[in-house]
Amino acid sequence: MFKKILIANRGEIACRVIKTARKMGIQTVAVYSDADKDALHVSMADEAVHIGPAASAQSYLVVDKIVAACKQTGAEAVHPGYGFLSEKREFQEALAKAGVKFIGPDAHAIFAMGDKIESKKLAREAGVNTVPGYLGVIKDADEAVKIAREIGYPVMLKASAGGGGKGMRLAWNDAEAHEGFTSATNEAKTSFGDDRVFVEKFIEQPRHIEIQVLADGQGTVLYLGERECSIQRRHQKVIEEAPSPFLTPETRKAMGEQACALARIVNYKSAGTVEFIVGGATGEFYFLEMNTRLQVEHPVTEKITGLDLVEQMIRVAYGEKLSITQDDVKLTGWSMEARVYAEDPFRGFLPSTGRLTRYAPPAESNQVRVDTGVYEGGEISMFYDPMIAKLITYGPTRDAAIAHMRQALDEYYIRGLSHNIPFLASLFSKERFVKGNLTTNFIAEEYPNGFTSEDLPADDPTTLIAVAAAMKRRIVERNIQISGQFPGHEMKAPDQWTVLLGGQYHDVDVHPATGGYAVVVGGEAIEVKTDWQIGDPLIRANVDGRAVCVQVDRTGVSFRLSHSGVQAEVWVLTRRTAELHKLMPFKAPPDMSKFLLSPMPGLLVKLLVEEGQEVKAGEAIAVIEAMKMENILKAERDSKIAKIHAAAGDSLAVDQKIVEFGG
Repeated sequence: MFKKILIANRGEIACRVIKTARKMGIQTVAVYSDADKDALHVSMADEAVHIGPAASAQSYLVVDKIVAACKQTGAEAVHPGYGFLSEKREFQEALAKAGVKFIGPDAHAIFAMGDKIESKKLAREAGVNTVPGYLGVIKDADEAVKIAREIGYPVMLKASAGGGGKGMRLAWNDAEAHEGFTSATNEAKTSFGDDRVFVEKFIEQPRHIEIQVLADGQGTVLYLGERECSIQRRHQKVIEEAPSPFLTPETRKAMGEQACALARIVNYKSAGTVEFIVGGATGEFYFLEMNTRLQVEHPVTEKITGLDLVEQMIRVAYGEKLSITQDDVKLTGWSMEARVYAEDPFRGFLPSTGRLTRYAPPAESNQVRVDTGVYEGGEISMFYDPMIAKLITYGPTRDAAIAHMRQALDEYYIRGLSHNIPFLASLFSKERFVKGNLTTNFIAEEYPNGFTSEDLPADDPTTLIAVAAAMKRRIVERNIQISGQFPGHEMKAPDQWTVLLGGQYHDVDVHPATGGYAVVVGGEAIEVKTDWQIGDPLIRANVDGRAVCVQVDRTGVSFRLSHSGVQAEVWVLTRRTAELHKLMPFKAPPDMSKFLLSPMPGLLVKLLVEEGQEVKAGEAIAVIEAMKMENILKAERDSKIAKIHAAAGDSLAVDQKIVEFGG
């Protein structure tokens, strides 16, 4: 077996590979840019090599630097992870020339199947059903519009070398096709160094289901079941699960066999994924693309098969034959994965960068797994994907996996930047999701006006009221315990309180009870059992026999409680203090509606207006680049540009003024 491997990646996937290598007794080498010098994967590896500036085009995407790091450290093989160089034929060829093994398929397979255009041509030649589209090179936006018209709207414009939702645009008309081609081309060039874009028909109401294949290049090709990846936002997967709630055993077998046939054509070896679009009404499936690498969502397959896919990739790369057959592959139980991102779902999911001032993921167990590349005190950089972690749960049934996920989301404590856990909590609470009625349009249909606080799971406010009252009682009891050490300063815990929640005042009575408290809210007695201590960020309680986890933050004299994605400012006051509090004046926030504010930290790539210019609603004002994605900011109403506050090339902070409207 290899004695030392290098991981040509960063973040959670680098940490994930290191864990398996360590289990196998293999030493590891990390590579890092200026922005990642203090990253978790660097500290986890046995060795680390600096490879350049923060920009991935000058570090993680430079083949020569990775090869040089292998020579410097004596690494015998390279695991590419996903993204970056994982599907670059030139990378595999450069490693082979240097005598270093590539933990993945050979160059021919990478080119034939990793390139989205070539893979579709090969699939058609092999008789595989493919989605109607144009696979030739498109020279400009005008030609893209012409092709889109011929195919018929809606169409999808996709980067040939793309993945991860980057370089993809959906167009319903000529204007969107023209704008989408330009943006997709720019993103493709920035993210992948390849600006080719192709066009294909967009199938409405589709399900995105993919087949995991595993091959050793020595005659054995297996399929390890499917993953349902239909819950997507802007073509970026948000939730994945295995198996799919939609497939029948017969369809699973047909898709698996077709995926294996495709892999055999190129003598594929290692782990790979064949993606399909499946018609929700008919069950018919069409080849979409093949990813010649490990997928982000591979953990759900590992949970239901019991296989370590990274280990299998390493063994195959070393030259070992697979030790299992198709009959040995058994799918047991159900697994869910949620991608936890540093983004603000209440502001259009804009990236959030900064330091993780507090970070405590849920405890791992057979039911909960956390794949992360960050730590408390670490930073989420503007230079890379804003993923914080992948949260994976497992249970004997789909309902059990969902229940474990909802509890784990409640326990995930992140402070210092915005994150998408409220959105994830909302998704997992949707009745339609629970029933498994999924399509790739799920998010657009369930959140037609975007995600707002109105979309958060409905929860009985008495739960938070009772927990807050019990928490306050424990604080007072601690103070009484301390005061007892000083004669003459003895205190008595009051039984009557008023809880201010959501602008409503609730009178409560709190009395000690066995193992906790009896909290009377609106005449109803609620039993709250908890051993919470002051300073703990999580209140784990049993409320009338139901396990509840509430996150707590002290904000002056009030508390901010978080549960099921809902954040609530809570005041627990004495009755007299509550009477006085009702008399306090309310100060309205300043009106910022006349400004176009930067919704995220990022680079102002283009400013498309000038002072005195008249603009119409929907007209593009500025283009901001963040996390390798272009974001076009548009006017919300007809107006006039009164003043310019920023210039192209500026690094913008969140809520920084860009332009001022007037007239």
